[in-house]
Amino acid sequence: MKIDELIKQPEGRRLEFKETLPSKSDLCKTIVAFANDAGGELFIGIKNQPREVIGVPEEQLLEIEEKISNIVHDNCYPLIVPEIFFVNYEGKHIVVVKVFKGSNPPYYIKNKGREEGTYIRAGSNNRLANKEIIEELERQRLNISFDSLPVYSKKLHDLDISLFIKQWEETVGEVINKNILKKLNLIVEERGKEFPTNALVLLSNDGIREKLFPYAKIECARFKGTVPGDFIDQKTVDDPLSFQAEEAYNFILRHISKGSTYEGVYRKDRWEYPVIAIREVIRNAVIHRDYSLKGQDIKIAVFDDKIEITSQGKLMPTIDFNDMEAGQSDIRNKALAPVFKKLGIIEQWGNGLRLIAEELKKYPETKMEWSEPGFAFRVSFKKINTETLQLISEKETDYGRLRTTADDYGRLRTITDDYEQLDKNEKKILLYLLDNKTISRKEAVSLLKFQKTKTFDVLNSLVEKGLLIRKGEGRSTYYVLKKGDNHD
Repeated sequence: MKIDELIKQPEGRRLEFKETLPSKSDLCKTIVAFANDAGGELFIGIKNQPREVIGVPEEQLLEIEEKISNIVHDNCYPLIVPEIFFVNYEGKHIVVVKVFKGSNPPYYIKNKGREEGTYIRAGSNNRLANKEIIEELERQRLNISFDSLPVYSKKLHDLDISLFIKQWEETVGEVINKNILKKLNLIVEERGKEFPTNALVLLSNDGIREKLFPYAKIECARFKGTVPGDFIDQKTVDDPLSFQAEEAYNFILRHISKGSTYEGVYRKDRWEYPVIAIREVIRNAVIHRDYSLKGQDIKIAVFDDKIEITSQGKLMPTIDFNDMEAGQSDIRNKALAPVFKKLGIIEQWGNGLRLIAEELKKYPETKMEWSEPGFAFRVSFKKINTETLQLISEKETDYGRLRTTADDYGRLRTITDDYEQLDKNEKKILLYLLDNKTISRKEAVSLLKFQKTKTFDVLNSLVEKGLLIRKGEGRSTYYVLKKGDNHD
């Protein structure tokens, strides 16, 4: 990336800007954090806020280079050898310190020790690593995944995996036995005894799963409005791991709308959001989350204007969501991933991000964003120009502007399963009644802006469909919903 493009980028996991050479402590934290994570680049001579190229005096360049080399060599362990070079941008000199992802983590600051001196990147910040993260860095060095570690507190023959066995046999068409479990790295044999791995415990319907991994679940919520607060619906998905993605996906489908268009005599359905991309993100959240981190579950939040999916554990270092069509693949859970592939939950390696990219092309009105809040990874699907899709305020009475957001679909299907069979005018009447409980013939005429006869036809049609009840007589006639909390 050219320097003029790079300096427009925000600080993040792999990028940091400093106006001057940082203190020894701050420099070491950044170098160590880059090496423990995905690598990164530190630009010295660029002010971050507001972003401005200040430059470094040319006569100081070699001195700064030598100082950085000495500080890193003397204070960082194991050995880190950054690449240091200079860039001339519009006559101003910039020092670039490039750190590669280390192959011997955890890296730490010598005088603080491993427990108090190991740092990793969390967004654009350097964070002190806790015990769990240091252990994960150790496993990375040894090329061991957490899900492949044995669970000694439960013997294999005592573990209830009946649901997994049934799912496997129905999906794969293969009878599960110990040889298959060994081949899948779901069991470990030590000193003549067989123990399940963390992966098999996560796939089980045994009580020990909840005891060891109480956070291995998905919390789903449909919030009212555009920010967390009052929720309309919520669900905890705490099934065995191989069932969770589909359950969470179905929760989202229940809270977004599906419209129809006709091409000739054929009906073409289209969801409000790119559901194929959403399904893939949920599956990725389940298979790639860091199950060694305690206390946090996967969270799915559906708002009026967006859907957010947050998974614990940072994005794998080699994956870049900004280049989704590149066929990238990196596996955190090396025992679970082949199982998910056999069950058809994940696609061919490297194909998931490509699927997401292709689906997003079909939804120009939806923008996908990703971020790394703390030690988590979040993907958001946001509606563009959401102000044009806002619900009509409760104070407004112009229901003639038929609302087409997810809430319309969600609200109307509480009273009818035949949403697609309603015409525009019938929907107007029903939406009005959901807010106002009753509607008179005069109010209906005003709402639809039709003559009395045509308005009465719409009302009678809804009565015949079993959606409205007619009450009163003559000029006192009014209508209420047949289902719901109606008031006489």
